[in-house]
Amino acid sequence: MRAAVFKSYKNGYYNFWFENGEELAFEEVHPRVLKQYDLRHDESLIDLDFRLTFVEDGDEDNPIYRIESLKPI
Repeated sequence: MRAAVFKSYKNGYYNFWFENGEELAFEEVHPRVLKQYDLRHDESLIDLDFRLTFVEDGDEDNPIYRIESLKPI
């Protein structure tokens, strides 16, 4: 699990900033997570700190990042 701050949902991407300054845009979020946290519409989640786990699918040229779990810190 890595600590990250939820910044926005734009153009189909969930944007998080990690503690090391890295920004990552996730294309997919596990449905279980979206059932718990409405990242698309709930603006109170913006700038909230989370611990998240994710996987990288796709290939080297076109990676797809998917959030598997999300827990507020």
